Amino acid sequence: MEYRAYNAKSFKKIPQIQRFLSNEDIENIEIAALVFPFKVNNYLIDKLIDWENYQNDPIFRLVFPHKDMLFPQDYEKLKTLYKKGDKEALNKAVYDIRMRMNPHPADQKSNVPTINGKELIGSQHKYKETILFFPKQGQTCHAYCSFCFRWPQFTGINELKFAMKEVDLLIEYIKAHPAITDLIFTGGDPLIMNTKLLRSYIEPILKAKIPHLQNIRFGTKTLGFWPYRFLTDKDADDLLKLFEEIVAHGYHLAFMAHFNHYRELETDEVKEAVKRIQQTGAIIRTQAPLLRHINDSSKVWEKMWKKQVHMGMVPYYMFIARDTGAQHYFGISLVEAWKIFKDALSNVSGLARTVRGPSMSAAPGKIAISGVSEINGEKVIVLNMLQAKNPEFVDIPFFAKYDEKAQWIDELEPAFGGKFLFEK
Repeated sequence: MEYRAYNAKSFKKIPQIQRFLSNEDIENIEIAALVFPFKVNNYLIDKLIDWENYQNDPIFRLVFPHKDMLFPQDYEKLKTLYKKGDKEALNKAVYDIRMRMNPHPADQKSNVPTINGKELIGSQHKYKETILFFPKQGQTCHAYCSFCFRWPQFTGINELKFAMKEVDLLIEYIKAHPAITDLIFTGGDPLIMNTKLLRSYIEPILKAKIPHLQNIRFGTKTLGFWPYRFLTDKDADDLLKLFEEIVAHGYHLAFMAHFNHYRELETDEVKEAVKRIQQTGAIIRTQAPLLRHINDSSKVWEKMWKKQVHMGMVPYYMFIARDTGAQHYFGISLVEAWKIFKDALSNVSGLARTVRGPSMSAAPGKIAISGVSEINGEKVIVLNMLQAKNPEFVDIPFFAKYDEKAQWIDELEPAFGGKFLFEK
């Protein structure tokens, strides 16, 4: 299959759009796509979306922006300006809405590191062991998730982007920080780059032979969105050879695969791609957020984790939808998220219980909902930090007042008075 992408300007050319969607549905997508980045490709269109049931199809919801992702007053305003053709007022309204959507959740900009007075604009160093690197040419994807918490990367607003091409500065920084064991290539999607370009980032790191750097990770949605990257793309074999070289240099290569629904695991293409990646020595770990309208069912997660283990992958994280973008549309209460996680975990074998969560990637760190309990007659939510800016806080239980509606840590109050662990 030759890669073909469609965006807000071209999606009406998709045959299934003309066949199945009403004019109203099409207009709703056009309005929502003014705010939310939108890109879909022919693999998703032809292989994964159930067009007979597109309105409830999880993959359709995963990639096509929905009217209800906008608050009603914002939708009506955009619709009016769109129909008037007032581009200047429309662009201002879109910008204002985006700025209200918390474009940098978890205080990401505070994690930008410096060395010798130079900022590593395309990096984040939040946890002492791990540094994130955003290669400049990897700041797009084969398709865009409608819920994406990194939506600012795709909006064209430069001041909101993380991106970097100076790998020498990154190496200098890692060498100066011996606590760093893990380097994560992220984006966008770093595997959208051709192999020659990706190699230009990887080879200097391999040649540097940094003794304390042990693990190289790729955070990627490519398996779910374009498995041909590892099968029939013209440089697919070269990419797999690069993976082998990373492993041969003594690094643990962690392929951090993003799957939102078990349907993404069912095509012959993805099954074959998984096998080819595993043959390089890379370990595939899986992660995804829990999302209303897409995977808000314990049965979906149970089935997905079972399939992943059967295919030799390691379930890693269930995340909470971040407090950015259309959280009001995709978000699920913390208590409900824990129940979904618990029910799914209760029905899988120990091999799938490697998964952790449900976890909020918040400013202090990754905060997991461990359960609901009662202490001295008070009903509480039990929390735990899986990762933290201050590593002393990791794996220490702490408690919040029971709240069935809260969707994020800043909506919770500490139980028994006082402050949360990370506020002390």
